[in-house]
Amino acid sequence: MRRAVRPWAATLALAAVLAGCTVGPDYHPRTATELGVPEAYSVPALATPQDLTAWWRRFDDPELSRLVEQARTNNTDLAQAVGRLRQAREALVQSRATLLPTLSGSAGYNRSIDIRGGSSTITNPATGTTTTITRSAGDSFSLGLDAQYQVGLFGEVRRTVEAGRAENEASRFDYATVLVSVTSEVARNYVLARGYQAQIANARASLAIQDDNLEIAGFRVQAGLVSSLDAEQARSQRAQTAATVPQLEQQYEAAVARLGVLTGQAPGALRPELAAVQPIPAGAPVGAGIPADVLRQRPDVRAAERTLAAATARIGVARAQLYPAFTITGNVNTDAASLGSIANVITGGLFAGLTQAIFNGGRLRSQVRGQEAAADTAFAAYKGIVLTALEDVENALTAYTAAQTREQQFAIALEAANNSAILGRSQYRTGLTDFTTLQQQELSLLSARNGLTGAQADRATALVQLYAALGGGWDAATLPDGRTPIPSTGTR
Repeated sequence: MRRAVRPWAATLALAAVLAGCTVGPDYHPRTATELGVPEAYSVPALATPQDLTAWWRRFDDPELSRLVEQARTNNTDLAQAVGRLRQAREALVQSRATLLPTLSGSAGYNRSIDIRGGSSTITNPATGTTTTITRSAGDSFSLGLDAQYQVGLFGEVRRTVEAGRAENEASRFDYATVLVSVTSEVARNYVLARGYQAQIANARASLAIQDDNLEIAGFRVQAGLVSSLDAEQARSQRAQTAATVPQLEQQYEAAVARLGVLTGQAPGALRPELAAVQPIPAGAPVGAGIPADVLRQRPDVRAAERTLAAATARIGVARAQLYPAFTITGNVNTDAASLGSIANVITGGLFAGLTQAIFNGGRLRSQVRGQEAAADTAFAAYKGIVLTALEDVENALTAYTAAQTREQQFAIALEAANNSAILGRSQYRTGLTDFTTLQQQELSLLSARNGLTGAQADRATALVQLYAALGGGWDAATLPDGRTPIPSTGTR
């Protein structure tokens, strides 16, 4: 038995030595300088980074938090991302399996009949003649085991596993990217819905005032103090204000419907819950850190980096096809007349073979160049995603600062417009001013109210945009690994 093992041991030892050569470039992470990342943002930003894993709670709005958690559990885009992650995981399992030998077993039973052994007599009814036939029977049993092992002399197997591992990691970050996107989309539509509610309330408050103005104008016309022009102007102003309400209601309903779909429900499922008017949520400012932080915080950036790593490994797989392939095959068989003696005679064989492509019309070298081009493309995409991430952060910072300034100025404008409107109505009642002046003051008041509402919504939206641009809303420690479905996604 020791002598039978020696050829296997020698062959595997030789394979291990030969398999130490791995062709193709080794992947090295790119530096911030290679990716064009500056040392600081070009716009004012707080340099201290903060934990944004659950940034939506910074708005201190229980309804918003509930909707976000519901979306992160039931959103259909996330369910699809989980499915893709599971596929990537299984692809990695399959590629890892190529590192191990393939074993297959067989078993057989055969019963043979020999007409020369034994005897029996058969009579022909037509002729009355008889024929004697001799026969004998025998049983045989067989067992077999076949093994095959692709050594991968030049690292093609290990490079394939390396690429599969990187692609699996990229799928995990792709899932996180969808998670960040869904979370920010829920928050953005929630802010829109509350903003439209505020604008509808502004329009209805103006309608109440304009109803009073129309009534006052009517009294003054009846008293002969002014012409009917004042009443017609008042009627026209009220109708124009009333015409804005249906449009605002339509926009509000669209935002609520979108929230329903984002949370995995029918479009109208959330209408009863969001019907009560609530203020636009106001979050707290956040530190953006330094530009290099996006390389760690943004899941889409990390997914692009893993995609580049996989493309680099694929170059080695393609290059290995230019060199010989080494395969080891072996078998063990036994054949016996009875189960009890099946282990008496055992035979086996071992074969090691090399195959080398001699002529293929340049196809294999073309595949290498193609994979090198794919790696260059992946690097360009990686760098582009990094720069886009920096752009997202700076745009969000600028939008937040602009919205803050606008909110401050519209607050001043609203106070002044409200005082002017009160004074204007008082003067119109006493005949100290005309209706045109009052109308202008009322329009200024409505404009200031909507301007302040819009600035508040823009500030909240910019904050949501900034949270997402900084890569908030996910935690690497809690990402699924694709081993099992996530029950909350509805998969089985």
